[in-house]
Amino acid sequence: MRVYVSTAFLDTRQAIEIARAADELGYDGIAIPDHVVNLETLQTPYPYTKDGSRRWQAFTDWPDPWVMIGAIALVTTRLRFVTTVYLPAMRDPYSAAKSIGTAAVLAGGRLELGVGVGWCREEFELLGQQFEKRGKRTDEMLALMKQLWAPGWTEFSGDFYTAPRMEMEPTPPPIPVYVGGLSDIALRRAARHDGWIGDLISTEQALERIATLRSLRSDKGLDMQGFEVITPLTDAFTPEHYARAEAGGITGIVTMPWMFYGGPDATLEQKIDGMRRFRTDMALEG
Repeated sequence: MRVYVSTAFLDTRQAIEIARAADELGYDGIAIPDHVVNLETLQTPYPYTKDGSRRWQAFTDWPDPWVMIGAIALVTTRLRFVTTVYLPAMRDPYSAAKSIGTAAVLAGGRLELGVGVGWCREEFELLGQQFEKRGKRTDEMLALMKQLWAPGWTEFSGDFYTAPRMEMEPTPPPIPVYVGGLSDIALRRAARHDGWIGDLISTEQALERIATLRSLRSDKGLDMQGFEVITPLTDAFTPEHYARAEAGGITGIVTMPWMFYGGPDATLEQKIDGMRRFRTDMALEG
């Protein structure tokens, strides 16, 4: 089972040092979230807390994931990079494809594209993108971007986007697509791609969704071989907990190892020490 260290809410420069340490300590990947702006006032409630409040404070860093991956890729040798999650429908498909493809080239095939459809209407509107039909636009954008990432000339005609004959370089190595979200429609979308990314949920909740994904893929004549399931877990604290998660089909966890030791206010040195201790305590060595 892969272990991804999350850079959520970290200072941007600190995140680079965390990634460098993760690479040296043997972690499998870095998980990078995405928001363009953090609006002071929202009518849209945040969907992942009971009271609709956001999990972060004002003036938290939200670096561009593709700039971040490009920087981290140059100071690491083996870490993989996954976005948790990027919102294609909040951008135009050509700029998104160019940024993602360039980062994939710099990462040398270590990039995994985690996508979602988004929840914040105000952020969509600020960026000049329609909030309605964002799911269908996401599906079409992914189809278009995959063609733009392929070598040779591309033409595309869809309900939302039409591309005349064109080419986009550099051509990146293959980019697996994982879909984030907890809803039934998110699971159906994930089943059509290469993996699913969960949110902060219990192991039991994750296993229930894996059962749904297995059924959805079976309906399409697909099995779970090579299908990635990556999620943070709210109740995994021991090696036995992680062993149960892996046995149930979870292929990757997202965590902040220092939270088990020094907490969110730990210094950079304490965070790195927590990462070192976590690997030993969870029997992740080697």
